[in-house]
Amino acid sequence: MPRKFELCALIVLVSLASTTFADQITLKNGDRLTGTVVKSDGKVLVLHTDAAGDVTIKFDEITQITTAEELYVSLKDGKTAVGPVTTTDGKIEIATKSGGTVEASKDDVKQIRNDAEQTAYDKTLHPGLMQGWNGGVNVGFSVARGNSQTENLALAFNAAHPTLNDKITLYASTLYTKNDLASPTDVANLETGGLRYDRNLKPRLFVYAGADFMSNALQFLDLRAVYGGGFGYHAVKSDNTTLDLLGGLNYTHETYSNGPLVSSPPPVYASYGVTNKFAALTLGEELTHKHGGTVITQNMYFFPNLQDTGEYRATFNLGTVTKLGKWLGWQNQFSDIYVSNPPSGAKQNDLILTTGLNFSFTH
Repeated sequence: MPRKFELCALIVLVSLASTTFADQITLKNGDRLTGTVVKSDGKVLVLHTDAAGDVTIKFDEITQITTAEELYVSLKDGKTAVGPVTTTDGKIEIATKSGGTVEASKDDVKQIRNDAEQTAYDKTLHPGLMQGWNGGVNVGFSVARGNSQTENLALAFNAAHPTLNDKITLYASTLYTKNDLASPTDVANLETGGLRYDRNLKPRLFVYAGADFMSNALQFLDLRAVYGGGFGYHAVKSDNTTLDLLGGLNYTHETYSNGPLVSSPPPVYASYGVTNKFAALTLGEELTHKHGGTVITQNMYFFPNLQDTGEYRATFNLGTVTKLGKWLGWQNQFSDIYVSNPPSGAKQNDLILTTGLNFSFTH
């Protein structure tokens, strides 16, 4: 009997200890849940339980929280308190080690994270250069046979490496169209690429520097290299919508070397050998909006020549990606490239519409 009594007492003590050292959530209807608080965004709270896994609870349905372990509580005034959490009369109390007890109303809570969630969050703020990338690859392809014999291939790649204070952006694209019944057979060949670095100075103000490159056979452009920088302003910055305004200076170096076909056959091109070097303004806006499962991106840039007033370039891009699966989407892209002074025989405007699949990635 004594041994059985000791065993029962031990079981009771272990049960009480596991309950004592677990986090407890009390709801308005009187239900009490026991587990480990994982995180909260002020709207819902995630509690990990042994029996049901992660349980999501509406934050305004909670009347009492008692935790055994430290939590990181971020408040709307920008402060963060660390310590075990209890609630009293609709207020949250964080028993910090150094600053005593910090009180705040439930409405002032912005984020709650346990130690593991906080560590993961800190890594997203300051990821290494090989971590924290996200982006996608667009693929579009078409073939026509019969009265026409054409192949069209459109490829695009974009990647971004955002942190708390800066962002690196990379992009590249190519559009290739071939018509076997035409002479020459290559009727369109457009290649673009570039990179940009943004650095926040204030919550809405940032500086940027970057380089853009373009080769456009439709306008007889062998290569245009643009190096520039300036200031940007986050006019709108929310979870679903961002709108940035840009202004700065750039140096442009462009070479037009191939002109229109002057004799056939065989194909012969007139060589312009024209190289332009000039300084220009950079004025632009960039918009990103998430609506349901679709991401809409739009940007427009205007580059007036400072050395030859009246000459300018302008670009407009509008794209959508609709999510079809975890990493698969359907993409559409419209572009307008305008040059005020193209070579003789080339048009000022190029309108380009592509569609196909998008393969997204995160690393």
